[in-house]
Amino acid sequence: NGKRAEISLKRYVSVNEWDENRGRLHGLTHKARLLNSYLDEVYGEIMDTHKQLLREDKIITSQAIKARYLGQDEEHKTLMELIKYHYESQKSKLRPGTIKNYYGTEKYLKRFLEHTRRIQDINLKRLNYKFITDFENYLINGPDLQKGKKCTNNGAMKHLERLRKMVNLAV
Repeated sequence: NGKRAEISLKRYVSVNEWDENRGRLHGLTHKARLLNSYLDEVYGEIMDTHKQLLREDKIITSQAIKARYLGQDEEHKTLMELIKYHYESQKSKLRPGTIKNYYGTEKYLKRFLEHTRRIQDINLKRLNYKFITDFENYLINGPDLQKGKKCTNNGAMKHLERLRKMVNLAV
């Protein structure tokens, strides 16, 4: 309907290098080629987003395309929300000692996120193989998690087992 939505790609160039008519960088320098190819990739992804919305019979607006492209149109659950849900749903099924172990895993996950990523929480969509292996390495090689005691391999595997159980619950 002729309405615009703007998205910042967090790339900066001088005004003199920008071709307003083409919406691209002037020249054939390496920098210009990289930025122009990146702009082409983004354009392709936005067109794919448009096709997805068409397939889902959603209303097509510039804001809807922008929200889908940025991943803001879906409700994203986080790891800490998952842990809270796990406590609520499994409270009656698990013994107090087992719940205490899950609290320990939660504590280590929070420390890991704070120490390595400098964040308080993470979207479940961002949990991948690298996250899991980084968490394992943090448990085994990282700072002392308890007073003067490093986490052993068996302890690290138990924490990973608990994390896997919670992620499977989310799935």
